[in-house]
Amino acid sequence: QVQLVESGGGLVQPGGSLRLSCAASGSIFRIISVGWYRQAPGKQRELVASITGGASIQYADSVRGRFRISRDNARNSVDLQMNSLKPEDTAVYYCNVKAYYSATSWGDYWGQGAQVTISS
Repeated sequence: QVQLVESGGGLVQPGGSLRLSCAASGSIFRIISVGWYRQAPGKQRELVASITGGASIQYADSVRGRFRISRDNARNSVDLQMNSLKPEDTAVYYCNVKAYYSATSWGDYWGQGAQVTISS
């Protein structure tokens, strides 16, 4: 089916920047949406940003204006550029792809997670 491999993440000071990348491989017939979620300790996983197949982009209110999601259709990849990072952005970030792997069947796929820590 579909495999996702994330890269990026790490430790940066408040105000810094990080870039996350996610590469998809496998049987992708048609992508429904790609996006990034995050989960902080003791909190539920939440949507950070997403792009639908029709290129409609959605951001969480908490990151709008600071984060930018982009998609490379040729490479089946999705990136998340994170600027002006705050301590409250600290979380494990997960890449998500919803895609058809055949003409009639679709799946919901997750990356392995990337730790992002914002601390001075």
